[in-house]
Amino acid sequence: MQNQPVDINLAVADRDLKYYIFDWDDNILHMPTKIYLEKRLADESWVPHAVSTAVFSVIRSDRENYRPPNNDWEDAFRDFRDIDIDDENVFLRDTRAAIDAVVAGQHKEGPCFAKFRQTLIEGRLFAIVTARGHSSQVIRLAVDYFIQTVLTPEERQLMLKNLRGYMACFAPEANVTADADVINFYHDHNRYHGVMSPEFRARMGQQPGASPNTEIGKQFAIKDFVEHVIRIAHERGLEKPISVGFSDDDEGNVTAVENYIRSALAHEFSGVKFVVYYTADPDIIDGRKVVVRGQLSLDL
Repeated sequence: MQNQPVDINLAVADRDLKYYIFDWDDNILHMPTKIYLEKRLADESWVPHAVSTAVFSVIRSDRENYRPPNNDWEDAFRDFRDIDIDDENVFLRDTRAAIDAVVAGQHKEGPCFAKFRQTLIEGRLFAIVTARGHSSQVIRLAVDYFIQTVLTPEERQLMLKNLRGYMACFAPEANVTADADVINFYHDHNRYHGVMSPEFRARMGQQPGASPNTEIGKQFAIKDFVEHVIRIAHERGLEKPISVGFSDDDEGNVTAVENYIRSALAHEFSGVKFVVYYTADPDIIDGRKVVVRGQLSLDL
């Protein structure tokens, strides 16, 4: 039996260089994971009170009425770390539940769900940057489940066609043909950052026990991804303007990222166009958009 010829899209060599950074919770998916808090009642007593990530983004500064159990934020966010429940990683369990509900039409998708889907189909490089504490490998497995469950067979074949085109034009040394190997090549060129994970905090140079800061962690992850895609463009001889989009539903994170881009990244990477999307407002399709431009001269 002869091998079937593979379909390759060589036209990817001519397309623009647009890359994306996605927050996960309430941006791609509305996850069922809960944050465990205590709430003050009118009689001054405190009772257990579990909330969604969307609710927490609103109440997190209200320390008079909400507190973590035993005054321990790690306890509050215990399901946002790599633990197993019933022999399954909690993040993979909740991702599966969220995706299955969207596919079945039982749950609303996140504001950047469609954009992430299109990014995968086009085979564009991206980063997942989440305040969660999961390892890069676990987040990678969650993206794998998205690819296998959300994308139709035709969309997966188009993704593979685009990825093979990229490899043929810019990475012939990869020398892989099987579908699984092509997707692994793609994963290896993306970034998966859980900024509260021990793995990521060690990468930042934080000592164990140091007080974490998700906003600083996301800034570090964004710079890492920008350096990554510029390095790849340089290695592949792609001297074109680069655009990097960042989307997040948390207003505090978005404001911090906007300020960071304006004060630091736009100067350090003057040829990169940065686009920031705040996606928490349901009345704005695809989110509020802020464009921060460099000098539009790609300095590799």
